[in-house]
Amino acid sequence: MSENPESAADVVPAGTETLDVISSGQGAFGVDGTPDVSGYGGLVRRVYAAPAATRPYGGWFDEAVDTLAGALGDAFGPAVSKVVIAHDQLTLEVEREHLHDVMQTLRDHPALRFEVCLGANGVHWPEDAGRELHVHYPMLSMTHNRRLSVETTCPDSDPHVPSIVDIYPGNNWHERETFDFFGVVFDGHPGLTRIEMPDDWVGHPQRKDYPLGGIPVEYKGATVPPPDTRREYK
Repeated sequence: MSENPESAADVVPAGTETLDVISSGQGAFGVDGTPDVSGYGGLVRRVYAAPAATRPYGGWFDEAVDTLAGALGDAFGPAVSKVVIAHDQLTLEVEREHLHDVMQTLRDHPALRFEVCLGANGVHWPEDAGRELHVHYPMLSMTHNRRLSVETTCPDSDPHVPSIVDIYPGNNWHERETFDFFGVVFDGHPGLTRIEMPDDWVGHPQRKDYPLGGIPVEYKGATVPPPDTRREYK
């Protein structure tokens, strides 16, 4: 055994050495200051950013990307920052300033025809500096029986993303929910208000910097303090 063995956090799984780590944690649920009887105290959890795909992408992916590039013209390069192929799915990482134009093209171009957007799903990665808030849009083309994903990002310091409700009206409630839980402001939304939490609620409960527990739980006259006051969480 080495005199200075590597800690579990220093061991990088084979094949991931060149991937960008956007989040890393150790132990179960980030709990600190309590005896660990779960056996997961040495667990290292890493989240990697998928690498950019290289040509040929395979299947219909090349055709779809080429069609989008042809439709957007010179705007394609600034608009689509990365093309990712992972788990047999095409994902387009789109700069937020160009999101509306990309979505309009994906819906209206006859060779694309992604008529359905299945939501706007928020993710918060505090370690992903300058792009801490991610919004993920699953897309479906019923015409061509194809699926792809669009993802855009914004920083915590400027949490604004264009609304696409005028293109996909069904995203109205999805954008409100992502605003409610993550604090992403969808500019141009016709009525961006909270949808689950009370209007006067402070904070956004699915952000990773939101206190776990948050408020006391009242049950039959007894009050149970929130977990973040009973334990120390990272």
